[in-house]
Amino acid sequence: MSQDWLLVETLGAEPVVVAEGVHTRDLIPINRHLRRNPHLMAIQTAISETVRGGTGLSSITPKSDRVIRTEVVQMSDGVIHGVHIWLGSVDVEPPPRPLVGPLIWDLTDGTATDTTESLRVGGWDPNREALQGRAFVDDLPRRDLNPYEAKVLGVMIKPEPGVTICSTWDVNDYQGQPITVGFVSRTLLDVTDGGAERVICRAMNWRSVRDGNGIEENLLAQRILDGLAEPGMHRALVDPAKWTLLKWLDEPPPFFDWRVGLRSAKVIHPQDRDVTAAMAQQFANGPASGVVRLADRDGAWTPVHVTVHRVELDDGVLAGLAVLRAPTPEETAEVEQREQRPPRPLTGWRRGR
Repeated sequence: MSQDWLLVETLGAEPVVVAEGVHTRDLIPINRHLRRNPHLMAIQTAISETVRGGTGLSSITPKSDRVIRTEVVQMSDGVIHGVHIWLGSVDVEPPPRPLVGPLIWDLTDGTATDTTESLRVGGWDPNREALQGRAFVDDLPRRDLNPYEAKVLGVMIKPEPGVTICSTWDVNDYQGQPITVGFVSRTLLDVTDGGAERVICRAMNWRSVRDGNGIEENLLAQRILDGLAEPGMHRALVDPAKWTLLKWLDEPPPFFDWRVGLRSAKVIHPQDRDVTAAMAQQFANGPASGVVRLADRDGAWTPVHVTVHRVELDDGVLAGLAVLRAPTPEETAEVEQREQRPPRPLTGWRRGR
């Protein structure tokens, strides 16, 4: 075992190593990672006692020649996501412990709950970001798609318990500086206080480094997305079942309040519901497009041209690629004519699946 802190994720049947110092490790069972370490049993005991007690500890190995120190990585709801562990000589202080941030994604309602640590590690300004009720689109960086992120988005679109992902991403922080972030997640079935079941994703992040040559970026999905990039267009990936935003690929458009959501009754003008219904029918067989009035930040309505394409992120995982732009004068004139029509009952985009 090196002199670095070892980060183990403890939500599964056995602890798995996800980071060694700042280096990401791909969910290696602790007994395999330390199979030649004579203190393996003592380390496993320390991890179990730390999780059970909910606090870090310091213990001496049986031969009294080493000290084991642990610290918990605990979510704001009290659940321990992982344990940091260090093994060293009794007369040596451990190195500074890397910051680790626990977080939760509620895959059922599409919101994220962060901690101050997870925001700081992820490159966000914790003094300006909310900890609860954040949309997925806020937690994911605005940039191209990498293979591991495609898997994360696939979990959001098809939430199933028992899926684990461990990866390293290169992003820019809120000051524009490049950083590398390690990330591990595990989907679990959770029961709310009211007895309802939901699928959640418990995760941890930490500052990491890129080992080797990096991951292959040549995704078919990314090539499709790149082909649809144009000036004045604002592209976003959306969940084709709920039509919630998952990730901006460009900077978000300034002309409507996108945080309300693309399908919410509060964001779409009531007189444009027939347009969304027609787009639902179009999407069943191919791309769908139309001009709808969306709520802007001042509470008024602004027309936006929306085209939604199908894109396969992973095997059997389809997402919607929404491309938004300002309408042409002719399209704006057509929208103004709708004011003479009575509103129709809301029909969901789900029909297009």
